[in-house]
Amino acid sequence: MAFDSTYTRELPLVDSRSSFAEIDDTVLAPTERKPSKKWFVAFLMANTALLIGAICVGYTLYYGIGMWGNNNPVGWGFDIINFVFWIGIGHAGTLISAILFLFRQKWRTAIARFAEAMTIFAVMTAGIFPILHTGRPWLAGYLLPYPNQNALWVNFTSPLLWDVFAVSTYLTISFVFWGIGLIPDIALMRARAVSGIKKSIYAILSLGWKGSNRDWQNYERVYLILAGLSTPLVLSVHTIVSFDFAVSVIPGWHTTIFPPYFVAGAIFSGFGMVSTCLIILRKVYDMENIITLNHIEKMNKILLATGTMVGYAYGMEFFIAWYSGNPFESFVFINRAFGPYAWAYWIMIACNVGFPQLFWFKKIRRNIGITFVLVLLVNVGMWFERFVIIVTSLHRDFLPASWGMYIPTMYDLGILLGSFGLFFTLLLLFVKVMPSVSLAEIKAVVPGAQPTHHHHSEEH
Repeated sequence: MAFDSTYTRELPLVDSRSSFAEIDDTVLAPTERKPSKKWFVAFLMANTALLIGAICVGYTLYYGIGMWGNNNPVGWGFDIINFVFWIGIGHAGTLISAILFLFRQKWRTAIARFAEAMTIFAVMTAGIFPILHTGRPWLAGYLLPYPNQNALWVNFTSPLLWDVFAVSTYLTISFVFWGIGLIPDIALMRARAVSGIKKSIYAILSLGWKGSNRDWQNYERVYLILAGLSTPLVLSVHTIVSFDFAVSVIPGWHTTIFPPYFVAGAIFSGFGMVSTCLIILRKVYDMENIITLNHIEKMNKILLATGTMVGYAYGMEFFIAWYSGNPFESFVFINRAFGPYAWAYWIMIACNVGFPQLFWFKKIRRNIGITFVLVLLVNVGMWFERFVIIVTSLHRDFLPASWGMYIPTMYDLGILLGSFGLFFTLLLLFVKVMPSVSLAEIKAVVPGAQPTHHHHSEEH
């Protein structure tokens, strides 16, 4: 019996007709050419959203957070909703870069760099909201534990302080990881640069990279160490964010399922945003031969898996509320599904559990148009998940006399819009000045780039 390995061979991750020179030209084109009209239109839209958000932040700083819809009992509103949302978006970058790298998943190569950049920009965006939430952002330095003349220290037992440590560590490691990965590509940009100013800037940023065997050995060793350091952060950061809720006594929050539930949701929302941006990037910059349908399909499989995990968590929350026999827990979940905010709950269920099930079908996983719509719905659903968790658990307290409705103001909506404006402004600037795909890694997975051993079929 003859064994034919062609049946088990995976589809190539990069178009086999692409030469190294063509890959260089395609990936570096946005950085070397003048911005296109499409880029300027997108940049103008992002800047407009950012300006609206900046104006709303300015009003908040001048008049105070009373400009927001927060009230008693809903003391946490859009500020914490947006914080948890953007921290979740930042999870996909470290997952794709670090964990998939350690597991030697070659399909990460075309999307890792872009996902790493998204991580940094999403965490930067998220960091704005807790600072504004304090009501006195000019005293944000007090969140950091350092000796001071009043001998006052932060409350180390508060999960809100754990956030400071977790998020700042995550941002630092992610930034270093991203920067180290850029060095070989910046050295290539230095060699291709025509302008003397660009050459000088790239020479500084490339840290004396010569491409020698010793350079590559040191680079791979450092990259592996940083990947190992980053991996536990994927689990720790959103786990600690979940502790903001889980260690409280509020019904609907005080539950042990929150850490894994939040981590799965963060990966789910992060991959949704990565897919959204990559589909646009590959179309605008003609990168279909580098960011292929195979990459999109593999990300869709992860969305299907994590979306199913999130759906399981939703169901388990209801089960535990019933099984506990606690009337307050049961009330919270019945109120979520059938109370005044039921519309938000069912939007969440539809976008996070219902629509992603379509990814079971290969034709849908490999259809760019349908995928783009579904990943947009994932982003919407995950924002509403944070809305549902926070608002529906707070707006009806233990005492019916203190019940109230949360209605966001135009300033809440403006700051939310501004956060998207900041994120996409930073992302567009990144695409313009740095290669959005790792050239060194993508060339390693081009068919024929690696030595292969062919086994002749044997007759038995």
